[in-house]
Amino acid sequence: MPTLRSSSSQPQSASSPSRVSSPLQGAVARGHRGFPASSSSVTVPCDDRASDQASEGESDSVSADEGSDFEDSLRRNVKKRVAKRPLKTTPVAKHPKKGSQMVRGHGQKESEPPASDLFDAVKAAKSDMQSLVDEWLDSYKQDQDAGFLELVNFFIQSCGCKGTVTQEMFRKMSNSEIIRHLTEQFNEDSGDYPLTAPGPSWKKFQGSFCEFVRTLVFRCQYGLLYDGFPMDNLISLLTGLSDSQVRAFRHTSTLAAMTLMTSLVRVALQLSVHKDYNHRQYEAERSKGPGQRAPERLESLLEKRKELQEHQEEIEGMMNALFRGVFVHRYRDVLPEIRAICIEEIGCWMQSYSTSFLTDSYLKYIGWTLHDKHREVRLKCLKALKGLYSSQDLTARLELFTSRFKDRMVSMVMDREYDVAVEAVKLLTVILKNMEGVLTDADCESVYPVVYASNRALASAAGEFLYWKLFYPECETRTVDGKEQRQSPRSQRTFFRLLLSFFVESELHDHAAYLVDSLWDCAGSQLKNWESLTSLLLEKDQNLGDVQESTLIEILVSSVQQASEGHPPVGRVTGRKGLTPKERKIQANDKVKLTEHLIPLLPQLLAKFSADAEKVAPLLQLLNYFDLNIYCTRRLEKHLELFLQQLQEVVVKHAEPAVLEAGAHALYLLCNPEFTFFSRVDFARSQLVDLLTDRFQQELEELLQSSFLDEDEVYSLAATLKRLSAFYNAHDLTRWELYEPCYRLLRKAVDTGEVPHQVMLPALTLVYFSILWTLTHVSGSGASQPLSPQKQLMSLKGRMVAFCELCQSCLSDVAPEIQEQAFVLLSDLLLIFSPQMIVGGRDFLRPLVFFPEATLQSELASFLMDHVFIQPGELGSGHSQEDHLKIEQLHQRRRLLAGFCKLLIYGVLELDAASDVFKHYNKFYNDYGDIIKETLTRARQIDRSHCSRILLLSLKQLYTELLQEQGPEGLNELPAFIEMRDLARRFALSFGPQQLQNRDLVVMLHKEGIKFSLSELPAAGSSGQPPNLAFLELLSEFSPRLFHQDKQLLLSYLEKCLQDVSQAPGHPWGPVTTYCHSLSPMENTAEASLQGYPRSKKRRIEGPSRRHREDISSSQEESLQLTSMPPTPTLTSTAVKTRQPLGGLEEMEEEGGSESEFTQGQPLSGTQRSEFSSPHHFRIPLNPPGPDLGNQLTRLSLMEEDEEELEIQNESSEEWQYTNKHSSPSEHGLDLLDSTELNIEDF
Repeated sequence: MPTLRSSSSQPQSASSPSRVSSPLQGAVARGHRGFPASSSSVTVPCDDRASDQASEGESDSVSADEGSDFEDSLRRNVKKRVAKRPLKTTPVAKHPKKGSQMVRGHGQKESEPPASDLFDAVKAAKSDMQSLVDEWLDSYKQDQDAGFLELVNFFIQSCGCKGTVTQEMFRKMSNSEIIRHLTEQFNEDSGDYPLTAPGPSWKKFQGSFCEFVRTLVFRCQYGLLYDGFPMDNLISLLTGLSDSQVRAFRHTSTLAAMTLMTSLVRVALQLSVHKDYNHRQYEAERSKGPGQRAPERLESLLEKRKELQEHQEEIEGMMNALFRGVFVHRYRDVLPEIRAICIEEIGCWMQSYSTSFLTDSYLKYIGWTLHDKHREVRLKCLKALKGLYSSQDLTARLELFTSRFKDRMVSMVMDREYDVAVEAVKLLTVILKNMEGVLTDADCESVYPVVYASNRALASAAGEFLYWKLFYPECETRTVDGKEQRQSPRSQRTFFRLLLSFFVESELHDHAAYLVDSLWDCAGSQLKNWESLTSLLLEKDQNLGDVQESTLIEILVSSVQQASEGHPPVGRVTGRKGLTPKERKIQANDKVKLTEHLIPLLPQLLAKFSADAEKVAPLLQLLNYFDLNIYCTRRLEKHLELFLQQLQEVVVKHAEPAVLEAGAHALYLLCNPEFTFFSRVDFARSQLVDLLTDRFQQELEELLQSSFLDEDEVYSLAATLKRLSAFYNAHDLTRWELYEPCYRLLRKAVDTGEVPHQVMLPALTLVYFSILWTLTHVSGSGASQPLSPQKQLMSLKGRMVAFCELCQSCLSDVAPEIQEQAFVLLSDLLLIFSPQMIVGGRDFLRPLVFFPEATLQSELASFLMDHVFIQPGELGSGHSQEDHLKIEQLHQRRRLLAGFCKLLIYGVLELDAASDVFKHYNKFYNDYGDIIKETLTRARQIDRSHCSRILLLSLKQLYTELLQEQGPEGLNELPAFIEMRDLARRFALSFGPQQLQNRDLVVMLHKEGIKFSLSELPAAGSSGQPPNLAFLELLSEFSPRLFHQDKQLLLSYLEKCLQDVSQAPGHPWGPVTTYCHSLSPMENTAEASLQGYPRSKKRRIEGPSRRHREDISSSQEESLQLTSMPPTPTLTSTAVKTRQPLGGLEEMEEEGGSESEFTQGQPLSGTQRSEFSSPHHFRIPLNPPGPDLGNQLTRLSLMEEDEEELEIQNESSEEWQYTNKHSSPSEHGLDLLDSTELNIEDF
């Protein structure tokens, strides 16, 4: 591609007095004066002689990116394009349009074409863009200079700049001077400009802007495009703006330049097609015989070829100028939006004009940018590459690039941004389809685990990759005459065998439902082939192992659930809100199909796998996804009878909870009175319950009469009770009167202890369900029968109280499982029969309200201490059986704690009992922190004052326990006391930023704490400190929540209380000194993080601190506010230069580094200088990335419960000070793209 040379390489000829350069033409030539950091110099020569001389001096033109092999290749065989007409001094328009007056540099008004006509039309996006461009072309033809100024001002106004380019500026000023003048007129009040401005009026501006540029090139491609004046000067202007320090200029001009480049690429592609067609015409004409050959036609074809060649050179020269002047420097801009624009457009160039752009010299820019730190840029890279790899014609030219960057593309599957990871997987899928053998087995194994990801889009993309890698080659669907042929049964079975093999052998996950969901979008038709699935399960000669059969059943159930409901598995996130009407129709049809197919086969499957509980339970769940009306409409009652028979056999045969719950729920689904077969199902249910009840009565009598039972009898009784308990949960078995025999059994167990534990557990559950079903009957009939329910209410109350006493007795049982079961049932019953039960117009249930006695409350709290707040063993990798057991035990302890906390919140237990929970907040934060935090929040909502007293009570209890164990000597140095301080800090943070609302509470907490610390005085005549005095150190953690006035009052109160305590003169007690220091005037909330600062710095910030204390009285919410960073400057720089240290600005934001550079390069105003130089600015230990973030950090740090957050801030503060002292200017060079510009080798 021909390249444009810098005008600095052109010798100035004194023999050409008539040669006058246009200001815009010579802008880049003077760029070294106007832009010291300019990345390129692009201009257009005005005569052939200068062009020839410039060809000899080509080596003098050096680009800022000369380390690239692309520029090296461009410097070879350079040919300068020549403008159609020489550029001359631009005259003032003779007939300007009405109403257009521009402010010139000296404040004078001058007639100009209306600069806002084009801008307003593009902004409105309502007019036809082609007609708009045609109107501009007409005005340009009438007055070229005025028309060009109108176009220039359109781009300037699109940047959000208030200034305009006047005729005077255009005639006398260079590009750099014009841009500098426009920069001074730029609106600095806001960082928004049209491309980033919020609001509906700017929403479509970027699309309209790009459409205007594309239409402009399209309408000019047959004439004006090859006139050297407008396009060359426009490219020169956009190149200068793209290197501006103003972010708006840089962003908008880069977008315009890249869109212009894309349009030029399309024009170049059309020219290439025309050249090929012209060449074929010429060769065809020349191959004719001498008598048939037409010399005139040959001559015209040669002229056409020459014209096309000149046009192509013109276009390539413009493309080269845009690429070297804009893209090469802006693809690594500090602004990610600019980088994304460059990468997106170069991908378009490669796809549309692959013969010129699909080379390693261009591909390397995409490869380097794959390492970009911003999500949007990486996403654009992957989308560009996916478009290239999608074409098999282009893949052969991507082999070197693939070998170089394949590892990076594979690693992006695990990108932290889900949309980037999704695009990476889709890219690898395209590579897998179109480049055979490129992805190794190791590469594919990196993608396989992603099919179990929690994000459904990512898992679905990985499922498609898996399908094309493993399943498609073996199960390919044949197409004949454009129609898909139905797969053969053998091919369908092969699919499921491969699926089984992958799931079982990979050992990546335990649940096949996630694999089915991942493959559903690409292999849904195969997964919905339930005929092949059931045939594999029912046929005897399939040679499936036990694990394979279980997995195949899980796949069957998962595919049925997916087809029937369409919901992803638990824990998998999907962004869809609902199904479309078409999808709902497909879902309904699938539900009918699967029901019709599986109803006859379900009894056969149950009969075959009835002995295996692991396989029977999911098979019984299939009934949840059936359209049960089909039993009636299709006359399938005989299959219903078979199913009920198999269900009874399964229930009688198994005692596992999963099987019994699935069977009870399946029977519950069928026991709907609306079904015509309800009587049959109800009769089958009665038969089953009668059988179980008779067996239970017989075994119970044997247990009550005999003093010894063997293991078989105990197992049989326990299994019968488990079956009855599971069915009592889903069905009303009240008419079988199971309460009395179970209560007698439990009473004997409590009185004698002779009943085995495995019998007691289901018996407790049976009595519990019996009470709940009785309450349901009473609640439903209470309003209609006001007299009879009184006896029922008293009877139910008696049963409930008796059962609570039984459970209370079981809390002291030897077996832990009995204790935990009794605690769970007791907490649920107390919650159900709490005062909440009469809410909602059920006042007639008031006699049932039950309040636990003090002994029961204390036993519940003791149980919590013994079974919940215990130190478990450390978890290993989480994959061993022992680790799984520990995790299950942790879940059980969390359930116990949640049950106790619900009793506190709903007023069943005294709220003071919450102190037993709150005092473990810090120690067990990892296990129960979320539960305790929610309980604390709810308790504060109920009664803020009482909740504060409970927090203090928790600290008192912990302190008293430690004092009794260790004694008063050296108490504050013990690790347990340090943990108490951490707990107090957590409690203080829980008050949040509402300082005014909590003022009385915090003062009260301090006073009560002072009283407690001095409640026990030392012995008479002893000089020792009071035993509780160290409690003052815990109180000091709450001091930052106090107002300055309250601190003075508390100091006076403490001094008054200490008058009654004898203290050795000159030797103050340590806790008193610590507490007084926390209440000193210098220790306010804004200065709490500055304790480690030098004394001089503290003195320098006394002025601002005093102003903050004055603001406290007017706005309490802002009293704890840290000083925020100055607002981000609107004007930015992208030049890579050595940054000089400016006070503490070395540690500013990464991507906002350009703002600090601009601040160095521009003189500061008085306000800015005071903000940057005052010591108040350097108090921030962290680097907030934008304005007003200091306020957010303050609120977040105050609301955060983790004390580690404050420690991180303090450590950052110390590290910040150290960096300021020891940093050097060379250590702060701007790294624009992380690792993309480091260790980069050319192809």
